[in-house]
Amino acid sequence: MAWVLLVAAGAFEVIWSFFMKQSQSFTKTTPTVLTILTVLASLGLLSMAMKTLPLGTAYMIWTGIGATGAFLVGIIVLGERVSVARLIAAALMISGMLLMKLSSPN
Repeated sequence: MAWVLLVAAGAFEVIWSFFMKQSQSFTKTTPTVLTILTVLASLGLLSMAMKTLPLGTAYMIWTGIGATGAFLVGIIVLGERVSVARLIAAALMISGMLLMKLSSPN
């Protein structure tokens, strides 16, 4: 169950980063409110997952999901540029998350 909570926390991290971008430095009300709500959801789920998962594993997976997800949202939704170097960097992050998961005792 902790892994499901952790993945959900990571998904909310992607969502809040998107809304934070849309808030234009917190000058737009709706995206700002959505940023705050999804940050709270992400942190709440992360804290629940950390009841049983090791700190380093949970935090690394959470930030990895957020960073990789935000990278993909940037490309797919916001039209940010794609390069071989950026794709390799994302693949390395995913590889690191998989290795961390495989090496976790939980």
